[in-house]
Amino acid sequence: MGHTFAQKVLAAKAGLDSIDVGQIVEIEPDVCLSHDNTAAIAKKFASIGVERVKDPDKFVIVLDHTVPASEEKYAQNHKEIRDFVDLNGIDKFYDVGIGICHQVLPEKGFALPGRLILGSDSHTTTYGAYGAFAAGVGRSEMAVLYATSKIWLKTPASFKIVIDGELVEPVGAKDLILHIIGSIGADGALYKSVEYTGEAVEKMTLASRMVLSNMAIEMGAKNGVCFPDDKTKDFLDGRAAGDFEPVFADDDAGYEQVLEYDASTLTPQVAKPHTVDNVSPVGDVAGTPIHQGLLGTCTNGRIEDLRMAAKILDGRKVAKGVRLLVLPASQEILLEALSEGIIDTLVRAGALMLNPGCGPCLGAHQGVLAPGEACISTANRNFKGRMGSREAETYLGSPATVAASVVTGVITDPREFF
Repeated sequence: MGHTFAQKVLAAKAGLDSIDVGQIVEIEPDVCLSHDNTAAIAKKFASIGVERVKDPDKFVIVLDHTVPASEEKYAQNHKEIRDFVDLNGIDKFYDVGIGICHQVLPEKGFALPGRLILGSDSHTTTYGAYGAFAAGVGRSEMAVLYATSKIWLKTPASFKIVIDGELVEPVGAKDLILHIIGSIGADGALYKSVEYTGEAVEKMTLASRMVLSNMAIEMGAKNGVCFPDDKTKDFLDGRAAGDFEPVFADDDAGYEQVLEYDASTLTPQVAKPHTVDNVSPVGDVAGTPIHQGLLGTCTNGRIEDLRMAAKILDGRKVAKGVRLLVLPASQEILLEALSEGIIDTLVRAGALMLNPGCGPCLGAHQGVLAPGEACISTANRNFKGRMGSREAETYLGSPATVAASVVTGVITDPREFF
């Protein structure tokens, strides 16, 4: 029997010819990511008793969660991170305003096919869209990586998700992944390596594939990969920070499950409060009043998402009593949206533009919800209290669903605008 993507990558990084599912291996990742939690990790690292980070060139640090600092404790946190970066000679440091880490790493060429990327953030799985084995680890594990550049990983079993057909606009990758998570469950792929394949995935843009990989963690997966192709190579041309060798699963690889979906029959989907797997067609909740719409985050803050929203909002206005927050995933995307006139369209419609960052997604600042308020969001989580008050409600949907809903003031099927 052949080997899965996870088996092949982890075997290569462990210096072994092959490994079995469940085997624990000692590996050295190619890239390690941390963000605003670096200050806490640095304190754990200091307790180990090692004076300096072993291999500073492996580490990428991005300030993105509460940027710019909203109060003194966050400002102090950022200061400690800047001091830590300077002390240890970490050159791959991206300060406030550059973007969300999960967008910045691909843009700067660190998310490469065949690479092993570990990050102290659960949505590190995003880089699987570029053919990397990318997974989240805890702060203690990251502190040990600072000290040793090595970690133990258990080789996950694999799911193969085959998606046939083609998405029909305005249905997008967000609708697809919500549907998959709803069918599998929030722990349905617990510690599995998910391989997304099929005609629909091949036709997707890299940005859409990032949505699938980003939200693999929301079904419990260790990683979620889309195999690289010419689109991947074209994006990385002139960006790649080093050489890379794509890794593909063997045709006769062994999977714990093979799941099949037809993208062509999919309708817009919504995840209802307060779990990501509480999914239904948008029609089931259509008419639900909203107070806020959030367009952006590491899941859907890319240029194609802003274009979709602008297409719906062009010549229209955000409904009275509704706030639309827009935060592009990076400075690069913001500049592209400016040059295309997208920002002008969104602002004229009544949107409030925010700097690239994570603030409202995790309820840190720039859009916290009050008790009794409801938000339709393109983010990846809708847990109770995630965006502020535990008495607020967050619905998850696609950029098209968010844009349509803020126009009407209630959750709306975006197909009404097409």
